Amino acid sequence: MKHISDRISRLIGQLKGIERMIKEKRDCSEILQQINAVKRAVDGLSKELVISDICRIVPPDKTKKVQKMIERAINL
Repeated sequence: MKHISDRISRLIGQLKGIERMIKEKRDCSEILQQINAVKRAVDGLSKELVISDICRIVPPDKTKKVQKMIERAINL
């Protein structure tokens, strides 16, 4: 779970960066680019959470196969 906690910390940092950009009245396109990066990071975090949760109940020898199946389904 440390890895997930690290990802959340990075997301918080990205959001604070967006807040700063808004306060500094930066160009809208720059802010939207950062918002897009946050969206992708949240999607990655969601995928990681689902995979780690499901893989906890899967036998260890099936984990890689199940992980690939989940990633394929999520990326549809």
